[in-house]
Amino acid sequence: MEKPRLSFWQIWNMSFGFLGIQFGWGLQMSNMSAIYEFLGAGANEIPLLWLAAPLTGLIVQPIIGHFSDNTWGKFGRRRPYFFTGALIASVCLILMPNSSSVWMAAGLLWILDSSINISMEPFRAFVGDMLPNDQRTKGFAMQSFFIGIGAVLASSMPFFLTNIFHVTGSEDGSVIPTAVKISFYIGSFVFFLAVLYTVLRTREYPPENLEEFKKEKKAGKSFSAIGTEIFSSIAGMPKVMKQLAVVQIFTWLGLFFMWIYFPVAITKTVFAGLTEGTAEYKEATQWGGLCFSFYSLITFAFAFVIPVLANKFTAKITHVICLLTGGIALISVWFITNKYFLFLSMAGVGVAWASILSMPYAILSVHIPKEKMGIYMGIFNFFIVIPEIFASLFFGWVMLHLLDNNKILAVMLGGCSMVIAGLLMLSVGEGENPESRIS
Repeated sequence: MEKPRLSFWQIWNMSFGFLGIQFGWGLQMSNMSAIYEFLGAGANEIPLLWLAAPLTGLIVQPIIGHFSDNTWGKFGRRRPYFFTGALIASVCLILMPNSSSVWMAAGLLWILDSSINISMEPFRAFVGDMLPNDQRTKGFAMQSFFIGIGAVLASSMPFFLTNIFHVTGSEDGSVIPTAVKISFYIGSFVFFLAVLYTVLRTREYPPENLEEFKKEKKAGKSFSAIGTEIFSSIAGMPKVMKQLAVVQIFTWLGLFFMWIYFPVAITKTVFAGLTEGTAEYKEATQWGGLCFSFYSLITFAFAFVIPVLANKFTAKITHVICLLTGGIALISVWFITNKYFLFLSMAGVGVAWASILSMPYAILSVHIPKEKMGIYMGIFNFFIVIPEIFASLFFGWVMLHLLDNNKILAVMLGGCSMVIAGLLMLSVGEGENPESRIS
């Protein structure tokens, strides 16, 4: 059955929840390394402390994908998962900046990331559920738009609270700045309310053969059967999905190095000579958050350009260009000594990020069975989280023994990884031309 085309505002409503999801991610990406440092963690310990995000994604997303594929009730298929994840994540965002130790913060991060994944994974499948093939690029681009807005607000909030509203210092007995705490509190409400808006303003289509679906649901599946289904789906991945997987691995290695090291790296380059823990050092890390906010600003502006480029040059070539732009931009950070020039580098990252959030999913969505949209989107997440797990477990050793804890070298290495991803993207879909079916 061909799905009806949706209006701009219908696509807006079904994507709005990503504003809240990215608010949660944005606060985490731009502040967690600094929070860990405030609580006493060393540079070589930080990658391991970030293990929560990729590992929970590896475990949670395919399972949630399977269950959401096989859910239908009065609240729909994907929306119950949106809501549940948002509720738990909002509580964690309130608790996180009140952590009293590194391991308390790390434990909360595990719960926070699990709940964000519960909300986020069904949103990817949601586009495949609701939109016909020729509108999916627009659907994923709309998600990129809201991801950009959420990240802009989240990443810049501590900086603006400090410099515009003059929220300074820390509460008694806390090493975490008050501006960071308030940002997390605001993020908690934004996350919940944005997801709630999508839940209330969007109606889902029931399964095409509802009676057969109900019979299968009533029969139920054991956990071993669920595991078997996940592994059989992995073994049966379409060719294009396997090709995209390699691209994703190098892409997300580059992003991971940037996220965990950029805000603290620039304190040793552009803001050279600052002592960790001082007020000036805390302000410098906030500049890193502002830079993240800027690349997110570029992302949500460029999200409107992505469908036009994909229609003109194909999705594959568009993604190649964007990845190369982002990789070169990250490498350029090595040469920058003026803090304002960092915005030029972040503009390139923003172009890449807009494409990363849309093009791979748009290409993939036309190559996977619609009845397994959720589980395959969850499996596709493996190729985001596996490189992050690898980096979390082993990159601390690389930092300590090979890079002499030089954080800016880690950022530069991330840029090189993204360039490799762009070159690998050239081989995706050869002989099949999948992107020709995407507009």
